[in-house]
Amino acid sequence: MPFIGNISLPEILVILLIVFVLFGASRLPEAGKALGAGIRNFKKALSGEIEEEKNIKEVKAEDVEEDKKESAKTG
Repeated sequence: MPFIGNISLPEILVILLIVFVLFGASRLPEAGKALGAGIRNFKKALSGEIEEEKNIKEVKAEDVEEDKKESAKTG
């Protein structure tokens, strides 16, 4: 039973051919973009950037709510 590190070039080509037949030429770019976005999000989560982005969005949302309250008081 071969392990993932022992995959040869012909085996990779067969796998790619099967993926091409299943998804078709028009959907492969979309699948690649989705895979790339998933990898980027995973790397961000590992480095903690996503938590920072959530915190920034929460602070901005709070600022917007405060601005609405202030404008309602003065308006």
